[in-house]
Amino acid sequence: MIINPEEVPIQNSTDYPDEFKSVVAGRFRQRLGKFAGLNNFGVNLVKLIPGSASALRHWHSHQDEFIYILEGELTIITDAGEEILTPGMAAGFPANEANGHHLVNRSNEDAVYLEVGDSTPNDTVYYPDNDLIAKPGNDGKSVVFTRKDGSIHD
Repeated sequence: MIINPEEVPIQNSTDYPDEFKSVVAGRFRQRLGKFAGLNNFGVNLVKLIPGSASALRHWHSHQDEFIYILEGELTIITDAGEEILTPGMAAGFPANEANGHHLVNRSNEDAVYLEVGDSTPNDTVYYPDNDLIAKPGNDGKSVVFTRKDGSIHD
C-alpha cells in the first residue's frame, strides 16, 4: 500500500497518567504502519517541537525499538549519557535490555524522525526515572500503569 503522509491523521495524545503528559505535549505522531494495515510492527513519523520529549525515559521487556532521524537535531538520553543525533543517524534498542532511553528536542527548530517497533505481546515498559511501570491489561491490548511498588497509578 502506498501512503501519502498528508492523509495519515496526526495524533498528539498519550496514555500516560496526567502528571507525565506535559513531557510529551509537543510530540506529534503519524502512525504510518497502522494506516498501511500492518499488524506485526509499527512505524511512526514523529515531529518533536522544541522543548518536548519523545517519551519518558524507558525500556521494553519484549519489544525492540529503532529510530532514524530525518530532520533537525535531537538529544538522545540513555544510561550511557547524552548524544546529539542529526539527520541520517539512527539508534536501536533491543528488547529486555535495561537501557532507559528517550529523545529530547533541545534545539530551536522542530525535529522529525521515524520510530519503528514490534508488536510483541506481554510487553512491560519500565521508566527508571519515574515511579512508573506500564503493564499489559488483562485484555492483552490495554495498558495498566502502576507504581514500582505495584499499586495502580492514577
